[in-house]
Amino acid sequence: MDKQQPPPTNPQGTPTQPATPNATAAGAGTSSSATTSAPLDVLILAAGLGTRMHSRTAKVLHQLGGRPLIAHVCHTAAALVKEGRPVHIVVGHQAEEVKVAVEQELGAGGAIFITQTEQRGTGDAVMAARDALADANSTLLVLSGDVPLMHHETLGALVHQHRTHRGRGATCSVLTVKLEDPTGYGRIVRDADGRFERIVEQRDATPEERQIKEINAGIYCFETRSLFGALARVQPANAQGEYYLTDVPAILRADGEDVSVFTHTDAREVSGINTRVELAEFERLLRLRTLRRLMLDSGVTIIDPAHTYVSAEAQIGHDTIIYPGVNIEGRTQIGEGCEIRSGTRISNSRIGSGVRIKDHSVIVDSDVADNCSVGPFAHLRMNAQLEEESAVGNFVEVKKSRLGRKAKAMHLTYLGDADIGARTNIGAGTVTCNYDGVNKNPTVIAEDVKIGSDTMLVAPVTVGARSMTGAGSVVTRDVAPDTLVAGVPATVKKDLRAAAAAPPAGANAPERTEEETTKAVTGDR
Repeated sequence: MDKQQPPPTNPQGTPTQPATPNATAAGAGTSSSATTSAPLDVLILAAGLGTRMHSRTAKVLHQLGGRPLIAHVCHTAAALVKEGRPVHIVVGHQAEEVKVAVEQELGAGGAIFITQTEQRGTGDAVMAARDALADANSTLLVLSGDVPLMHHETLGALVHQHRTHRGRGATCSVLTVKLEDPTGYGRIVRDADGRFERIVEQRDATPEERQIKEINAGIYCFETRSLFGALARVQPANAQGEYYLTDVPAILRADGEDVSVFTHTDAREVSGINTRVELAEFERLLRLRTLRRLMLDSGVTIIDPAHTYVSAEAQIGHDTIIYPGVNIEGRTQIGEGCEIRSGTRISNSRIGSGVRIKDHSVIVDSDVADNCSVGPFAHLRMNAQLEEESAVGNFVEVKKSRLGRKAKAMHLTYLGDADIGARTNIGAGTVTCNYDGVNKNPTVIAEDVKIGSDTMLVAPVTVGARSMTGAGSVVTRDVAPDTLVAGVPATVKKDLRAAAAAPPAGANAPERTEEETTKAVTGDR
């Protein structure tokens, strides 16, 4: 392929904000009328396989920060186009999978897909979009689907320079950067007056041209009314035998059109990913950028940034403390004043304020309200919901279930397809036996219930308010409110309302506290 990306230039690898470009433009004489009134279209090239990735997966589908590379580029593009104007995507390898990734980012109707049947270079990829864009009379921003760290502010500045070049706008604008070691990259050749002349690829460059440090970043603006006519004249007269989009600026210049150069100062921002080593380096950069933002702007304490992983999409409130070895993925939201202990993984979940998540807990697609406690070694999944001040302890799994306010399940418990009322206590070893071999059945436990240790609740089953189950009970039938059941299978042992109303057995017998009575009956410790 003719488009190659610049390597990193910051030896510390510190992520930066959009760098201020050198806005001095180079052009070629007499040309375009003003382009400021033309609408903006974006074309993303995403058809290649990426052979240097050594993968059966198309390069743009490889994940960065938990999202495909193409999703990052689409997000940036969407910030530039007017609402309702679709982004154009050229697809090829694994086209259907790329379409799914794009639509997850942009939504249905957010993109128009164009198929490049043969990958014959970037010029051929853009030519594939001719039917969709030739008559658009728009300014076309051409991006690559493997350049994930671009800032929309940078691209907006490129478009602005393109539209205002020499007071009338350019027909083509090329984004460039300067590198101390430009080996392997297309060089920007200028004329004696410093104006753009052409782009020459490394393989086709003369020894003198290879000394040039200004390189092509592979990001362009074109006026569609001129682009496709010039593309039709591109020939594969190069070492690769491909149709280079990089030939088009020189063709337009030879036609007397204005070509401007937008020299950017941050090579990292406009770099693409070609290998798994670069993918890992970009992961590190994105992670550090995210952690730095959380610490500086959101007041989050991250004890060991080198071993903490937080999605760029996550939101975390101030005074939350994140310990080493934590993974926070997707669009997770975490409130203020939380404590997230080591080994915890949280994915696409909402965590309220004042929550303590203890070591090695896993929370996926779930909701934890304010002032709850989770773990250690707890697992919440499939829309588990913990209401205010509820708690789940070590080796407790909650799947597709709700725990009401101040409800507790502290030890070695499975709660699946269950609805558990406020202030209910679930004893150690309790299992909701929700699967009958065909269907997942619900368990309903009302408020103020005390479930004894090792109770098996064979769903579908309901336990009424203020009831108790004895330790080791197997509950196969509904339990009425204010009832004690025990045994295998569990049967009614006592009406708790009647027991509460009865006088004490002996006048001198010490009274048990409610907590002591509960522990004696349920076996919970």
